[in-house]
Amino acid sequence: MEETWLYHYDLEKKQQSKERWHSSSLPPKKFQVQKSTAKVLTSIFWDQDGILLIDYLPKGQTMNAEYYSSLLVQLKDILKEKCQGKVSKGVLFLYDNAPAHRATQKKLAYLGFQCLDHPPYSPDQAPSDYHLFPGPKKQLKVRHFSSDTEVIAVTDTWLDGQPSDFFFFEWLLKVTSMC
Repeated sequence: MEETWLYHYDLEKKQQSKERWHSSSLPPKKFQVQKSTAKVLTSIFWDQDGILLIDYLPKGQTMNAEYYSSLLVQLKDILKEKCQGKVSKGVLFLYDNAPAHRATQKKLAYLGFQCLDHPPYSPDQAPSDYHLFPGPKKQLKVRHFSSDTEVIAVTDTWLDGQPSDFFFFEWLLKVTSMC
């Protein structure tokens, strides 16, 4: 499970906008600019075969334990439908330590999900933080979107265009074999 904010407008990085200038002249002035305040919280549940569930938090809604629990129930239903016969020993679940996640430990156990501990090298981040979202965020960089719908469409298109092996991690086999 991964989640991230997708902005309607996300500025380019300073590195991307570097300009050459002569050593005798002053460098161009860079103004500190904030990211767009219009954004969408995206939660993606996925496995080695691809995406199971994508949720875009509705405007005005807060990601809390109740909302997150409802996503877990949806995920359980999807797993029953998609993975008939595949899930014999249970579901191993890896996610970060966000407050809404920690508050749903009992719900996860009730649904039959077993939580994997974080690897010791990244206690507050899931190992896939740097794999899943950089691609869609790169597609959104420096583009202006007028609505959540446009941001969602670009993200969905990028994710749908990934080959199935994009979602497969060898390190996950090592972690799950230790369980």
